Amino acid sequence: MNSKTVGAGSSRRGLRGAVLGATMVAALLTATACQPSGGDGKAAASPTAASSGSASAGGSTSESTEPSGDSGTGSSTTGAGTGDSGETGGGNGTAYADCEVTGLNTAVELQDGSGETPRHFLLTVTNSTRTPCVLNDAPQVRLKAGNDAPIVDTLGEPDTEPVVVEGGGKAYAGLYVFGNDEGGEAEYDQSDRFTATLVAGEGTELSGTLIFDLPDGLDTVSVDDAARVNGWAGTEGLAMRPIIQL
Repeated sequence: MNSKTVGAGSSRRGLRGAVLGATMVAALLTATACQPSGGDGKAAASPTAASSGSASAGGSTSESTEPSGDSGTGSSTTGAGTGDSGETGGGNGTAYADCEVTGLNTAVELQDGSGETPRHFLLTVTNSTRTPCVLNDAPQVRLKAGNDAPIVDTLGEPDTEPVVVEGGGKAYAGLYVFGNDEGGEAEYDQSDRFTATLVAGEGTELSGTLIFDLPDGLDTVSVDDAARVNGWAGTEGLAMRPIIQL
């Protein structure tokens, strides 16, 4: 009996010791988890909280690099030359002002071969500025000096589309000055230069007059009422093609 009694007591004490040991281990683990990670007294963040903070920071960075959504940013189209909102220079229908005579250089090139009667000329203007400008309709060309001289008729209807001359670029007009093929001793009017008055965008105003001196080797040329001018064009071919057929 005594031995059994002693044995039973030992078993209970052993079981109670095991339970107490497990309780103390759990308590120690709990205390350790609650200890601060450093000497600043702040508890270490859990992995889940750290991951959440990183994702939030990345989203903020991404948003800061996206466009602001302002529809007016970087949408300038002043070079398009279309739309009433860009009209300047008297309503020429583009985003650019009419060309001014002070910003244009002039040149004349004879288109007839050696020994032929000088009849066909290419008028060239060069935009000496850095800003595009506009030439409208056909120039009002006179073959004699003075504003009282008659204006040369246009060859057909002038092109109503304005010609935009880029900075440093060129525009052209074809000119036919003499149509009389009669020989003999007949005397014809002579001209030592041509003038061309620019037309404003609305077609009702004038914008100054250009002077075109004759090419080297020509002091004067014969002119008559058969003279015709082709309106401004962006290429030599477009300017001269209908004129050269006269």
